[in-house]
Amino acid sequence: MKVYGRPAEALEDAMRLSAAMTRKLAIAGLPFGGGKAVIAVPEIPSGEQRRALFLRYADLVASLGGTFRTSSDINTGEADMDVIGERTEYVFGRSVQAGGSGSPAPPTAVGVYHGIRASLTHAFGSDDLEGRIVVVQGAGGVGSPLADHLANAGASVLVADIDPGRAHAVAARVGGVALPADQLFEPDSDVFAPCAVGGILSVETVPQLRCRIVAGSANNQLAEPEAADLLHARGILYAPDYVINAGGAIAIVGLEQLGWSKSELDTALARIGETLRQIYERADALDGGSRRRACRGAAESTLAGTNALRCGWGRQSSFSDRRRPERLSPSIGLERTADGCGGSRRRVARLASIVAWPRSWPQTNHRLWWGAMVFAGFFSAR
Repeated sequence: MKVYGRPAEALEDAMRLSAAMTRKLAIAGLPFGGGKAVIAVPEIPSGEQRRALFLRYADLVASLGGTFRTSSDINTGEADMDVIGERTEYVFGRSVQAGGSGSPAPPTAVGVYHGIRASLTHAFGSDDLEGRIVVVQGAGGVGSPLADHLANAGASVLVADIDPGRAHAVAARVGGVALPADQLFEPDSDVFAPCAVGGILSVETVPQLRCRIVAGSANNQLAEPEAADLLHARGILYAPDYVINAGGAIAIVGLEQLGWSKSELDTALARIGETLRQIYERADALDGGSRRRACRGAAESTLAGTNALRCGWGRQSSFSDRRRPERLSPSIGLERTADGCGGSRRRVARLASIVAWPRSWPQTNHRLWWGAMVFAGFFSAR
């Protein structure tokens, strides 16, 4: 949920987010497609107005018959998911009291932590955080627990947030330093961890970075493709956002739909680091000139081989019959075999985009745009 200047911006954001979610779930080996919903509002609502908006949104989600299942993201949380759950079953991330697994933010932070350590290994030869300087942008649901993990491992943490009070509170708790939001790029650091809104990396901001690694939880961190080329030219290692920030999606799907235990989830979150190591290695081998093209190519090359697309897994995105998909082990990585379904198979992935154009809510000025990109996998014999 976010304030947008015009409808086209909301629609573009929904499609960008849903494309990233498709790659995220496929690389994570989860048996679902990927989709995101955007609620565009003139201002962030509260009280009864907020509740009414989420109930109307729940009706829209319910009308899709289980082909799309929603969860929380920016400006939303467990309480909002509980409200949605009053009208539809197709919601992840409700509170534990309401039968959900809670906010996906803490496991997202754990996944980012593992990703940072993997990135340190690739850049410096060791994942030791002792004495490393990390700038965390955003002191919210992900940035705050991430700062705890980093500080506990010995890192010096600098925290920036548009809310100075929140930045100071997190910095004080972890023994770090609060940065003014307008000085975000000034300190020398080892890692810059963007954990707020997307689009932070642009042709204007990348030249200001004074770090070796960019690894954080924000979605769609690259404002334009050229920003990634600039990162590579400057020798800055970039962790693909849809890989490193997958912890929340892994947690809510694994715990709520696939029946994972806490230990299975911990294993899956740790594997995010291993996945990044494989992507970095493949990127180095594939392309010595453009890490953006190599990283994205290495990541997307796994799509057709992930569990999400094997043996028709893509069709399991419907929850309308309330059946639980076959239990999956929490394996995340690049190693997927073509003959995993028995015999020689040719993998084909089809991408479909579905957009519900602006729809006015009754008795309100709020409008909602829903965009989803879903990978449907099928197999045919050679």
